[in-house]
Amino acid sequence: MASVHYRISIISRDNGKLSAVGAAAYRSAEKIRNQRDMIIYDFQRKRGVAHKEILLPEHAPRDFADRATLWNAVEKAERQKNAQLVRHIEVGLPAELDRAAQIELVRDHVQSEYVSRGMCADFAVHDKGDGNPHAHVMLTMRPLNPDGTWGAKSKKEYVLDRSGERVKLPSGEDKSRKVSATDWDSRENAEQWRAAWEQSVNREYERRGIAQDIDMRSFERQGLDKEPTKRLSREEMALEKQGVRTATGDHNRGVAERNAARERGRHIRNLDERQMTRRGQEPAPTLEQRQQGREPQREQPRGLERGR
Repeated sequence: MASVHYRISIISRDNGKLSAVGAAAYRSAEKIRNQRDMIIYDFQRKRGVAHKEILLPEHAPRDFADRATLWNAVEKAERQKNAQLVRHIEVGLPAELDRAAQIELVRDHVQSEYVSRGMCADFAVHDKGDGNPHAHVMLTMRPLNPDGTWGAKSKKEYVLDRSGERVKLPSGEDKSRKVSATDWDSRENAEQWRAAWEQSVNREYERRGIAQDIDMRSFERQGLDKEPTKRLSREEMALEKQGVRTATGDHNRGVAERNAARERGRHIRNLDERQMTRRGQEPAPTLEQRQQGREPQREQPRGLERGR
């Protein structure tokens, strides 16, 4: 099984250092010019891009099907130096499925969860043959108006008092707040997207008779006594492959050792319980039972039942 992950992040301009065009060029292994600053991003030598595709809502301009046109339009619409440009999803793909099935899973997920809500989506499947096939999905963050023009990310909403009148500030101006024009940033959506991906993959496993499934919940929410590892940055991954230890790599190795120790401990406890059961003895209460004040039920000796 490939790495089970579904990471959601935001690509921001970061004081002019990053761009939507550059991110798109890298993920698609293409050469694209950013019309905003005329920088050319050339990643045509990049290997491992197995598939790339753009999906658009019905009211999007048809020329957005061109990658350079789409992301240059995003760059043009955002004027702030620290503007949020792209919502980026990175999702691990099931290695047990062939390439066509992996692409179809991503395409269906992107269409149903993002494009149907009005986002333009640009996704690429990456596979370097290292057992970690994954997809990058770049999503537009600004809604499109029915005529295909960009809409506002947020709108001003006036604060009202109990009588429905606008609240006045000491300056005499009406008090207002900024409200997002869409619900795309909500935590509930992130949970729904992860759950939808989990269900899609597990349905495909079941359809193909593959006896396993994935669970996108954290270890804690699954009730598992395991520590999660931290993600290695691209630079750390390169160093680790060269045999150079990194802080994150050392952390993950420690996590792996502790998780393995926990698993060995559970295995030993299970063996002890089975052996005690065969001998007619009751197993010792678990730590959870002791903390909750619960003891295992013990069978009453027959001679003492009902006062005999």
